[in-house]
Amino acid sequence: MKQRAVELYRRKKQAKLWHDYGPTLAVEELAEQPGIAISRETLRQWLMEAKLWRARRARVEQAHVWRARRARYGELVQWDTSEHDWLEGRGEKLYLIAMIDDATSRLTAGFVGHDSTEENLRQLGCYVKQHGRPVAVYTDKASLFQIAPRASHHRDAPEQQLTQIGRALQELNIEWIAAHSPQAKGRIERAFQTAQDRLVKGLRQVGAKDLPTANAYLQQVFVPLWNRRFRREPQLAGDAHRAVLPETNLDSVLSIRQSRTVGQDHTVRWQGVTCRIERKQIRGAMRGARVQLERRLDGSTWMHWRKRVLALELCPAPSPRHVEPPVLQQGATGARSAEEKARARQRLLDARRRWRENYNHLPHRPLWQAIRNSRAQGS
Repeated sequence: MKQRAVELYRRKKQAKLWHDYGPTLAVEELAEQPGIAISRETLRQWLMEAKLWRARRARVEQAHVWRARRARYGELVQWDTSEHDWLEGRGEKLYLIAMIDDATSRLTAGFVGHDSTEENLRQLGCYVKQHGRPVAVYTDKASLFQIAPRASHHRDAPEQQLTQIGRALQELNIEWIAAHSPQAKGRIERAFQTAQDRLVKGLRQVGAKDLPTANAYLQQVFVPLWNRRFRREPQLAGDAHRAVLPETNLDSVLSIRQSRTVGQDHTVRWQGVTCRIERKQIRGAMRGARVQLERRLDGSTWMHWRKRVLALELCPAPSPRHVEPPVLQQGATGARSAEEKARARQRLLDARRRWRENYNHLPHRPLWQAIRNSRAQGS
């Protein structure tokens, strides 16, 4: 068994398949081979004896106070995004948005192309639809979750100044807790370290090169494997998640909202796009009113006016005007001849002379000018 395990590890490492595998992951891969059932420490000793692994000394740079897990499933969810070379240069850059339960370490994650507000709202919607509303979420102090407060005299400054995600959490009655350091949300940070080791190697084995393939492996293989391997039972039985209230429109909550003014033609502009109100929805007090525009994740735009929510129609973009360039006549040149310049000079002098003659006949002239002209005429 020792000879088979060491030889298999050597072949995989030389083939650049297990070149970055440690004893822990290698034991799990070897367990799938018939007749090889060993512990992690046994394999580590065998690999060090065969000069295939070198012992490392663990260093503790800074000690942090230990915090107990939450007692029930759904009381606290840690939420963060990991930026890493997940495809190892085989495709586009991807971001991993993950949410892990503090009590059970149950993982919910997804790959996205951009770490934006829309993608985080979409991940929140997937979690709420799958599990329900958690009691609280634990995140860092990124600009997606915390906003620099506006001046109190700003016309759109609310009493509680929130980001788009903060507003959605407030409407869903989910408490937001900010972490003051990466170590404070160590559970999600350690999960990212494990994913950057195991998930990268799994994507390499299936040859993932794009977002759909990476997400398919993540949802079908890695997340179920994580929940089987690392999930633990909570201290107290029961589920603290709450169902979404029937009167809650989840599509409206998970949206981007901005304040705008309705124009005189019952249109509003947002990010260079003009939208109009349907004719049957127009009321007399809409023109010039300050309204809330809502752009949902499906791309539709809605307007909050008083206590009504109205769907807006996208106005077609005006076609660009095509201006024909000036065409010079055949034989025409840009340079003027000496005769043309002389005639233009004479026209300018004649115009100046006519202006002076007309000005001298004006009845309301300065006194000194009238005296000077009369003397000139008398002499």
